[in-house]
Amino acid sequence: MSGNWYSGNAEEDGREQRGWILGHFIDPAEGVRSSKAVEVKWAIHPAGHKRGAWTADDQRTTLALHVSGRFRIDLTEASFTLERQGDYAVWGPGVDHSWEALDDSVVVTVRWPSNPI
Repeated sequence: MSGNWYSGNAEEDGREQRGWILGHFIDPAEGVRSSKAVEVKWAIHPAGHKRGAWTADDQRTTLALHVSGRFRIDLTEASFTLERQGDYAVWGPGVDHSWEALDDSVVVTVRWPSNPI
C-alpha cells in the first residue's frame, strides 16, 4: 500500500465497515481510500435481507449498481427491482430509501459527497 494507490479485495476490505471500502469513515492513515468526496460499498446480500429502517432526509446522491441476483429498492417516490447485471438506480438528496434482496444479490453502491450523517 502507498499513500496514493491501493489494491485489495472489496469483500475483505469492507468487513469492518459494513461493506464500505472508500469514504470519510476510512482512517486517513489508510491512504487513498479515505475520501470526503465519495463513498463506495461492495455488498453481498442473502435473499430476504432487508434494510431495517428507511433513511431519513439523506442529503447525498446515491447510485446502486446491480452485479447479480434480484434486488428491490423502494424510494419515497417509486419502487423498482434491479434484475439484469448492470441495472442501476440513482436518487438525489432528500429522497429516502429502503431495500430488500429478493434473491442472493451483489450490489455496488456509490454515494457522494462522503459526509457523516
